[in-house]
Amino acid sequence: MGTVDSKDGTTITYTRYGSGPAVVLVDGALAAQEFGPNKALAEALSSRYTVYTYDRRGRGGSGDNRPVDVEREFEDLDAVIGLGAEPVMLYGISSGGGLILDWLLSGRSARKVALYEVPFVVDDTRPPLPADYVEHLNSLLAQGKSGAAIKYFMRQGVRLPALMVAAFPFFPGWSHLKTVAPTMAYDIQYVAEFQRGRELPTARWAGLDLPVTIIVGSKSPAWIRNANAALAAAIPGAEHRILPGQTHLVKAAALAPALIEFYG
Repeated sequence: MGTVDSKDGTTITYTRYGSGPAVVLVDGALAAQEFGPNKALAEALSSRYTVYTYDRRGRGGSGDNRPVDVEREFEDLDAVIGLGAEPVMLYGISSGGGLILDWLLSGRSARKVALYEVPFVVDDTRPPLPADYVEHLNSLLAQGKSGAAIKYFMRQGVRLPALMVAAFPFFPGWSHLKTVAPTMAYDIQYVAEFQRGRELPTARWAGLDLPVTIIVGSKSPAWIRNANAALAAAIPGAEHRILPGQTHLVKAAALAPALIEFYG
C-alpha cells in the first residue's frame, strides 16, 4: 500500500496492481480495500492494466477531515487518478458509481467509465426511500448510533429482509461496518435524490461525452435492473450490459472479462 495527499491534506491510502493502461476502482457504501469486492477485481484485471484501489476518506487507512463535503471526495479521486501517467479509466460499484457520475458532472473527465448497479429507484418495483430518510440517517450518525444507522441503511436503503438485518451484529464484518458507518453521510448524497421512485432527469447527464458502460447482474432485483437500464438510456451513447447469474455481490471472475472487453 501507498499513500497520497488529497488537496485538503487528508491522507488517502491506495494499492497499485499490475501494469498497463491505468484503471481506478471506486468502492460503494461501507466497503474498503480490505473489506469489499474491488480487491479481487483488481487482481483479476492486473495482468492487463495498472489498477488502483483506494480507501475512500474515513475508511481503512485513509483520514477524514470534516465536515462532510463531496467535493473533498472528488479531490481524493483526483489524487489517486494523478498517480497514473495517462488519462485513466474508472470503475464504480453501487454508490461508488454515483460518486463517479457526480465527479463527471463537476467538470472532470476520464478516458472510459464503467458502472455496476448504481442503486437508483425509478419505478414502483420497490418502495422508495422514506421522505425523511436522509435526515434520519444523518441524525443517527450524528448521535454516534453507528449500529442503528447501519441497520436503517440496510433495511430502508438496500431493502434487505428484516431478519437478515437483525442478524448483522453477529456477522464477522460488523466491527468494520460500525467503524466506517459515518462515511454513509457521503454515499447518500450521491444516490438519495434518485431513490424516490421517479423517472430519472435525463437532461442531467445529457452533456457527458465519453464512453460509458452500465452493467447489472441478471439475478439482481428488478428495481435495480430497471434503474440501470434507465440510467444507460439517459447517458448519450452508453452501453447497457447484463451479466448472467450475477447479483449486486458480483464475482470478479464474471465482471473482469466484461470490463476488459470495454476498456480494450
